Amino acid sequence: MKTTNQTINLVHKVFFMLLLVVLGLKSASAQNDWKLSTEKEGIKIYTSILPDSKVKAIKVEGNFDATPSQLVALVMDVNTAPDWVYHVKSAKLVKQVSPTELYYYSEVSLPWPVANRDFVAHLTVSQDPTTKTVTIDGPAVPGVVPVKKGIVRIDNSIGKWVITPLGQNQVHVEYSIHVDPGGALPAWLVNIFATDAPMKIFKSLKVQLTKSDYKNTVFAFVKN
Repeated sequence: MKTTNQTINLVHKVFFMLLLVVLGLKSASAQNDWKLSTEKEGIKIYTSILPDSKVKAIKVEGNFDATPSQLVALVMDVNTAPDWVYHVKSAKLVKQVSPTELYYYSEVSLPWPVANRDFVAHLTVSQDPTTKTVTIDGPAVPGVVPVKKGIVRIDNSIGKWVITPLGQNQVHVEYSIHVDPGGALPAWLVNIFATDAPMKIFKSLKVQLTKSDYKNTVFAFVKN
């Protein structure tokens, strides 16, 4: 009887390990299945269809004349998001946990009669000590700010900035995002909106980086 139980347990363990491998392969293939949608003025936009989602994931990338610290300073300066992030109506810092971590609230304006969306994002900055690549994770988090009447709350959103140094004062920037916009919003409308917004965001990003507020920024936690 003991031998039988050991055999069953072994089978369960093997099955579990195989399941993890299969899930890992599916996850990796989903992350890498990007198709080029638009390329203009040095900016590339990719889309990816994810399992169990009608809304496409978006990735946009391009090169900038800037340092990693400048990009971090701009992205973490959340109160200025309406100046350069497409269709952002308002943005406000909710909590500054540390120089590398914060929470902020933002409202996104959408064309009438579609209701505006809002969300709270949790930004965290990290840097690979070897490659010097900086990553800013920004998932949406629920429960931080009360839901507002007439605005649809986005609770499911995954966004990430990857900033890779190319040389002196030049970086490669990659931004990827997948959003469940919530409410009765057609997926085709979201997908059209999503491919237009990244191009405008990256163009505005280049303009913002020329401002004196970010020109000579240096962070102790970012090695340029």
